[in-house]
Amino acid sequence: MSPSKLRFGKRALTLAAIALLVAVIAIGAAACGVGLSPPSRLPAVSGSINFGQQNTGIWVNGEGKVTVTPDVAILSVGIESQETSVARAQEMAATAMNAVISQLKQSSIAEKDIRTTSFSIIRVTRWDEPKQQDVTIGYRVTNTVSAKIRKTADTGSVIDAVAQAGGDLTRINNISFTVDDPTAFENEVRQKAMADAESKAKQLANLSGVKLGKPIYINESGGFIPLRQEFFAVPAPAFAAAPTPILPGEQEIRLNVQVVYEID
Repeated sequence: MSPSKLRFGKRALTLAAIALLVAVIAIGAAACGVGLSPPSRLPAVSGSINFGQQNTGIWVNGEGKVTVTPDVAILSVGIESQETSVARAQEMAATAMNAVISQLKQSSIAEKDIRTTSFSIIRVTRWDEPKQQDVTIGYRVTNTVSAKIRKTADTGSVIDAVAQAGGDLTRINNISFTVDDPTAFENEVRQKAMADAESKAKQLANLSGVKLGKPIYINESGGFIPLRQEFFAVPAPAFAAAPTPILPGEQEIRLNVQVVYEID
């Protein structure tokens, strides 16, 4: 056999082998697919998509706010004593706190407006280097009360009086201002918030060329008077050189509503 015929025979044999291999792979793939479900496919998207009721209508946020002058001051005043024994520390703290409470009552603050907010007795230690350990050097008693001052103009004089009554053990922690009964102001600010929401919804309806329907959802947030706090240095002087000036200033009540209106 000539060399050219031999090469032609080998090439034909190779092509036949490749064809046979491809056929085997195709048959195997078909066999493996017998009885199997076709791969899952995403559902067809129609021309109309229903987003649900919560995404229909006109959604707006309305805000209302009013400025008020606080009519109540909340004074946090405490007594702190430290002695070598618990009994002595507690005795001194009790004596000073009784004097403070008595002075608060003399300042026309009702007993119902005075309440204890915290009381603690802790061991005071220091590090002893030679002994390499903490050693007790005394005990600290802290007693704190909150007093509601209903005449804010008297706040400065009340602070001066209790500082003098408690002496060096007195601690003025902070003072805050608020409105004792915010109901009337909340009603006013709520009306403003709803009016603001309706105004926005009407504008959106006009711009969109649709007719505004009735509200179908209303959600409210806010509407409270935050306490505005003024912080003082921890120790209070026993005798004030001049009356302590305290000004309540003004505060803002804010209320937000989210309203959904139907589209007629």
